[in-house]
Parts: sequence; structure tokens; C-alpha cells
Amino acid sequence: MPGDRGCDITIEDDFDLGKIASSGQCFRSREFPDGTFRFIAGERVLYISSYGKDRRYHVSCSTDEWENLWLDYFDLSRNYRSIRASIKTQNEFDREAVRYGSGIRILRQEPWEMLVSFIISQRKSIPAIKTAIEKLAERAGNPIQTDCEVIYTFPSPGQILSLSEEDLAACGLGYRSGYVRDAAERVASGKTDLVSLASCDNQELFNELLKIRGVGKKVANCICLFGYGRLSMVPEDVWILRAIEEDFHGSNPFPAYGKEAGLVQQYIFYYKKCRLHTA
Repeated sequence: MPGDRGCDITIEDDFDLGKIASSGQCFRSREFPDGTFRFIAGERVLYISSYGKDRRYHVSCSTDEWENLWLDYFDLSRNYRSIRASIKTQNEFDREAVRYGSGIRILRQEPWEMLVSFIISQRKSIPAIKTAIEKLAERAGNPIQTDCEVIYTFPSPGQILSLSEEDLAACGLGYRSGYVRDAAERVASGKTDLVSLASCDNQELFNELLKIRGVGKKVANCICLFGYGRLSMVPEDVWILRAIEEDFHGSNPFPAYGKEAGLVQQYIFYYKKCRLHTA
């Protein structure tokens, strides 16, 4: 693990760093060759690695920082093992998906970052999304020096507005550049208040997000789920639409999963993607 500082922790619930990092919800995580994972939240950087077989992990932060920031980031106040046990699966496919996806958690990420990230994500592969976001951060974010690398914070609305059209184009945003700039203008001006939206119910939150240029139903659902922790919201990307067609005979199964539908979506997304890539 980069650096020698930090503390040891125990996580008793479902928690698989590899599955979390590759589940399509977080674009700035990184796995190092030694099995250490890096996550970024605001101006804080976490390096975390597992050791032994007793659910022990070493983290690069203090105990206070772990308890005051990262516990919430990883949604560790919620018992995912209990939720998995309570899910009423509908066929062999979703039963296997829930089992296979064990360890995924819904990260509690910053709504502004999720808004821009999922606007950028449209019609892009995950590697291309990550590259575009890193270029954007390097051009407009603030540098953070860790023991092993320089990382840049995700840029604020004002920092994005300071970029020229040429700068945005150089990040590989394509037609999404205008959408990203428009989102930054709305948030910087207060026209869209992402903090106050947290008090909205799911439908109101969804409807408000749809008012932002470049935000359609799929992107709005992603922001609701990954930026506001609304576990009943279901983004329908190509993998989910394929699962509905191929594994549920064209009938949308998600209403039956109720308030955990968004989590089941993650299990199905991860299982479908991994199964097809290894077939």
C-alpha cells in the first residue's frame, strides 16, 4: 500500500473492492498491482487493501477520517447482506446475479460529480469515460500530492466555467461539452441547487434533474442512485435493457424489487457484463 500511515479496520458486511470499483458507478477509482485500491471523495484520497481472511483492511486515513467520511461513502451503515437475503428474486438469472454481485455497495458520491460524470458517460465506454474525467480534473481541479502520485480534485462549477471551449474539447467531451458547461452555469448561479434537492422525494428529484440539458432518464436515475443514495431508482443502460429482453422475456422486473431495485440493478449489471465478457 502507498505509504505506511493509516489504521486497520474490520468490515463484517458485504464488501468487495474489486466489484465496487468495476460496477460502473465510480469512474475515479484505481487498483494498484499489489491489490490496493484508491478512492477519491472531494479533497480526500483513500488507499485501502484487504489482508488475511477475517475481513480486515488497512486504510491510509486516520480512524476519525474513516468514521466521519469513508463509512458514509461506502454506505456502511446499511446492512447489504440482510438486504440480499430479503430480495425476492424472480428466476434463476436474478438469483445468480444477486449471489454473483455480493460485495457491491452503492457508493455515496458527491451529486455534482455524478451530474457531470454521467452527462459525460453518454455513448462512451467506461475506459473512455474515465479518461475524459481525468483530463477534465487535470485541467481544472486542484492538485493533491499523496505518497505515490499526484491526483486532481474533481473541478467545481466555477473551475469548469474557467475552461475555454478548446479546453473542454481537449478532454474528449465531444458534443457533451455544451451540456457540461450548461450544468456548471446552472449550479454556479443557483438555478439548480444540488444540496436542496436532497430533501426532495424521489420523483421530484428525478423531475428536477431532467430540467438540466443533457440529462435524460438514464442519467437522472444514475444521479439519483449514486449521488443521492436513492436505492429504488433504476438506471437502464444497454446491459440492463439487454437483461430485460434476454433474461426476463421483455418484461421489466424492477418494480417488483421495490425499494432495493437500484441495488438489484447493480447486481444484474455487473453479472450480465462479466458473464458476457467471459463467455
